[in-house]
This record gives sequence, C-alpha cells and structure tokens, in this order.
Amino acid sequence: MERLEHHASFDGWQEVYQHASDTLGCTMKFGVYIPPQALDGNVPVLYWLSGLTCTEQNFITKSGVQRYAAEHGIMIVAPDTSPRGPDIPDDADYALGQGAGFYVNATREPWAPHYRMYDYVVNELPSLIEHWFPASEKRSISGHSMGGHGALMIALRNPGRYQSVSAFSPVVAPSQLPWGQNALSAYLGDDRENWKPYDTVELIRTARERLPLLVDQGLDDEFLETQLQPERLKRVCEEVQYPLTLNLRPGHDHSYYFIASYIGDHIAHHAAALTR
Repeated sequence: MERLEHHASFDGWQEVYQHASDTLGCTMKFGVYIPPQALDGNVPVLYWLSGLTCTEQNFITKSGVQRYAAEHGIMIVAPDTSPRGPDIPDDADYALGQGAGFYVNATREPWAPHYRMYDYVVNELPSLIEHWFPASEKRSISGHSMGGHGALMIALRNPGRYQSVSAFSPVVAPSQLPWGQNALSAYLGDDRENWKPYDTVELIRTARERLPLLVDQGLDDEFLETQLQPERLKRVCEEVQYPLTLNLRPGHDHSYYFIASYIGDHIAHHAAALTR
C-alpha cells in the first residue's frame, strides 16, 4: 500500500492511498479521513460510495465532510467507483465500465474477472482499513446516486454489519430504471431474477433487519423522474412498515452542492448509531 496524499484538515488528516486489490485484480485508490480522536484509540468508520463517473476524489474534495467527521470522531473511507487500468474492460457509455461498477459482482464476460465491487466494499476494503488504520469494527455506510444504491443495497444484504445507512439521490430500483437496467444486464445477464439481490426495493420486501433508512433527494434533480423515482422506495417501505426518513429538498439538484448542504445531518445520523 502506498500513500499518495496527506493533508491536515480540522486537526485530522485527509489522505489518499493506492493498493493492489486481490478482489478486483488491479490497483485501487481510496480516500481516508482520520479524525483527531484517532490519536487516542480506534474510531468508527463511515464508508462512502460515490456515483457514476466519480473517483475517490469527488467526495473528499467537494462535500466538506471533514469538519463533521472531526466533530464526531468518525473515520471516512471513500473508495473509487470501479476497477481501473489499461487492461480493465471499459465501455463508451459513461454508465457502464470504468467509473460505473454499480457495486455488483459481475458474472458475465468481459466484466466478471474484475468487476466485483460488492466483494471489494463489503470484505476486502474493510479488512484493509481495520488492519492498517486506527479503525474499530463499528461501521456505517452512505453514498450518492449509484453509490446511494450501493449503500442501501449493501446494508440490506448484510444485517448486523452496519450500524446505520443513508443515501443522497439513490438509484432505489435499478431493475426498473434505465441506468440500472443497462448495468445489471451487462454485468449479470438478462435473467432478472439475478438482478433482485442488487435492488433496494426488492430487498426491503424481505429484509430481516429494520435498520432505519435516511434518504435526501433534491426536487430539482435532473434525473429525478427518469432514473431515481424515490416514490418507489417510499411506497415499498410503507407497504412493509420499514422505517424510512425521506427528505425531499426543494431547489436542490444532483450535484455536490446538494450533498454539502446536508452532509452534516447525515454524519450526525451516523454518529448517533456509531457511538451508542
């Protein structure tokens, strides 16, 4: 593992590392914010999953999360959104291939050997973080857009592993909407039964754990009606009485200006669960 960046921030340190990933078969980068409380012992970790076309840089440079992470004593880990490299399959479509891993374990060629972001986020990355950094085994997860899909889906599939979950502008029903349908068919094939384990709406129907969901959605989001449709999430949560706080924010779009406006609320939500 190699450290690429080191910056003082709110009495803690914002760093970027790269490492050889056995799961993905390539070199991966991740950002990690180490709060000042880590000087006194291990701290809980929030994993942040970014959206389409993003890297490990977007969240750590645009959200302003460091201030709130320092306040609450939470480590922030923000991985890249897919495997990358000259030998990694890619596609001309920005919503497929590099920068668009959709947090699944691909089963179809040419994607299957490398596109295993589900296993990377759930297993390999936390093992690395908890070995090399002052991180406790208390974990939470959050994300934006494609990463919001990843955060909700991963939390629902792993009861007991995360203390809390939240999302901004998530793709809540990828099997029903164009971005998700495009990615799931490419990575998993055309049998829609294989898509259900990666679909938040489907997972909520059979969820064994009732981990409360916090979701923020901007009402001026250009993708609201075509790709996101949070009403699908609201409807299924009401049907099965799953706890959901859905904040619909007038005037806000899909950008990091939106995330920066409410990231403090999300970090407080996670801190309440992580410090119990």
